[in-house]
Amino acid sequence: MLDVKRMVILRDLAQHGKVTAVADLHGVTPSAVSQQLRALESEAGASLMRREGRGLRLTAAGAALAAECEHVLAALERAEGAVRALDDDLSGELSIGCAPSALGPVAAPLVAELARRHPLLRPRIVQAEPEDAVPRLRRRELDLVVTYHYHLLGEPPAIGTTSVPLFDDPLCLALPEALRPAVAREGLAALRDHAWISAPAPSSCREMLLHACRNAGFTPRIEHDCGDLRGALWLVATGHAVTILPKLLCDGPPPGTAILTLPGRGRTIEALVRTGAKAQPAIAATLATLAALGAPAPSGGRASGPQDAGGAGLSGP
Repeated sequence: MLDVKRMVILRDLAQHGKVTAVADLHGVTPSAVSQQLRALESEAGASLMRREGRGLRLTAAGAALAAECEHVLAALERAEGAVRALDDDLSGELSIGCAPSALGPVAAPLVAELARRHPLLRPRIVQAEPEDAVPRLRRRELDLVVTYHYHLLGEPPAIGTTSVPLFDDPLCLALPEALRPAVAREGLAALRDHAWISAPAPSSCREMLLHACRNAGFTPRIEHDCGDLRGALWLVATGHAVTILPKLLCDGPPPGTAILTLPGRGRTIEALVRTGAKAQPAIAATLATLAALGAPAPSGGRASGPQDAGGAGLSGP
């Protein structure tokens, strides 16, 4: 019988390509990873890897077994859900990863509503960007993730996860009020010579900004790296920088800041769960609560309609 945990290590080797990367992912030594892989070869009765230089490459048998890992994990998630569904006591801890921009508008109402609907369920909110949250979900450190994806980037859900869309969050151009007329005339290209603010790399928010500006015919001059993107509005208010932000981050801008909603689809706020886990009672209850909450109500801020962005449209699927 094949050991599932060892199959996961093989799957991760297929994805990351290096034993050291897999060791870092699992918090063990490279020698421990190698030992588990050798044990899996013995269980499979086949050669799963071959050494190539200083690294390892999967054989055809290894690649085939790694590809089956997600099916096995999904089946185990469904089996666990079937067992737990027989227990009417919806209780225990549920670890929920949440993108920083969704903490206020999504996570806070979720915690309050779960306390009302399911008082014995204990949601634990963990702030995490998608780059960190998704690997933790796959490692079972998180049970569910509230995250997002940008339509400009066209990235599918991570392997081994299932996406449940919650609501759309448009993109907004944040700029000094004095630049509004130029953008109305020329679109995003009017800002080609200005300083830009972006999330630090690597980040899907940064990739989105770069992609949007390149679609408008220029590469932005990013002068400010800002992990707190809501705080970036205060840099914009100085009159010396511009940025693109999701609308969820644009409520209550400081004086002198114009917020122009860009046409087209921006990003989707979504819940991610491990494939096969949607039927687990606690996860199903949380997804149902998120669906019932729906999109946050408009903040009443100064966001303008798509027409105010002039020709600053972003192309996308």
